[in-house]
Amino acid sequence: MFDPVEKLKEYIRFPSISADPSAKEGMRGAREHVAGLLKSIGFDVEIVPTKLHPIVLAHRGGDPKWPHVIIYGHYDVQPADPLNLWHSKPFEPEIRGDRIYGRGSADNKGPLMVHITAVGRLLERDPKLPLRITFMIEGEEETGSPSFLPFIEKYRDRLKADFVYLSDTGIQRPDQVVITCGLRGLMLFDLVVTTAKSDVHSGLHGGAFRNPIQALTEICASLHTPDGKVNIPGFYDDVLGVEPWERTELSKLGQSEEEYRKFLGVPAFHAPPGYSPFEALRFLPTLEFNGIGGGYQGEGTKTVIPSKAFAKISCRLVPNQNPKKIRELVYNAIRQRVPKDVTFELIDQHEGVPYVVVPPDRSNTPKDQSPVLARAFRAADKSIASVFGNPPLYLREGGSVPIIADIKRVLGLDSLLFGLFLPEDNLHAPNESFDLTVMQKGIQASEQILSTVARG
Repeated sequence: MFDPVEKLKEYIRFPSISADPSAKEGMRGAREHVAGLLKSIGFDVEIVPTKLHPIVLAHRGGDPKWPHVIIYGHYDVQPADPLNLWHSKPFEPEIRGDRIYGRGSADNKGPLMVHITAVGRLLERDPKLPLRITFMIEGEEETGSPSFLPFIEKYRDRLKADFVYLSDTGIQRPDQVVITCGLRGLMLFDLVVTTAKSDVHSGLHGGAFRNPIQALTEICASLHTPDGKVNIPGFYDDVLGVEPWERTELSKLGQSEEEYRKFLGVPAFHAPPGYSPFEALRFLPTLEFNGIGGGYQGEGTKTVIPSKAFAKISCRLVPNQNPKKIRELVYNAIRQRVPKDVTFELIDQHEGVPYVVVPPDRSNTPKDQSPVLARAFRAADKSIASVFGNPPLYLREGGSVPIIADIKRVLGLDSLLFGLFLPEDNLHAPNESFDLTVMQKGIQASEQILSTVARG
């Protein structure tokens, strides 16, 4: 059996940046690396072509009466920029203390390695394990998974299973695992404001027409109220109330607001009235500015008025909000607020929908929930408590995994989301890392969970 830490190092060395057309070799290397690992533990592996980055589909068959688990992951990573903020090279993994540093270490190469290792060790110990397992590993998660929906639609007959198992969500402390029972949806777009046909001299032309940066920032500022709420009519109309058990679970998290504030390094919180920062990031929708640009960005000064300015905007949506409806509400508000002396463009980007995974020990558990999934949740409760020292908490996640909704809608499958990355892992940021203690415990717990799913 391979050493998971050494194999993770090899995996991280491939710069598998799906958004970067120049990273094709890194994508290919990461894909072949994970395919090779799965072949080494006895899986039949197929590389399924897509319009962009192929999907690794690996299967361990068996008696059709055996339970069937699909394990999801992704081999692509975010760009490493800004490189000057890294303390070590992003694609040269480095172990410092109990952490391995490198782009993709926590999102999602480390967590995926947890489950590949767990399956390998389980099958090495119990080659006749009565469990069918399919690994489904894509290469476009960080760019919105454009090929994933067509893939599961085409392969739906081969993807009939009892549930999907994955680790692409977070935990708050190394000893406190969270099983995610809710994911915020995602709606993305760009706003581009244009005035003159080209950049012009600010001395010769300044004051004659509206600066597009001014117009853009005024529009953006109008999208929130001073107290932090989204200032879009109808934006909160479909938001559901929070269940009492959810607040109870959240109260067990064990982190104070002051600890969280210091971790973020912010002077103060700015959550909407009536919500703590922990509640706001898990229970409320948001509208955020992810990027803004226009004009001269280099060193020193350049007295220019740009012809264009842009903002990249995202909305995180909570259960019961419809992304198409929210998009139209936001677009209508922007159209009404754009000054008449500029032109503008709203460019659709990826959109997703929220999906809620309901644990089996709650009163609102769906009656049609798979008995195998219910067994998996019970196994997770027991195994995680044994390995990590505390039973898991069931909490909504502030982030999004849009493919979960597609899996539910197309394949009819619920998911068990076993969180493994920590806040200090710096996902999508410089100095991304993965806690090796969490990794080793995750392997043990995952091995126990899958063993219980197989044999009860």
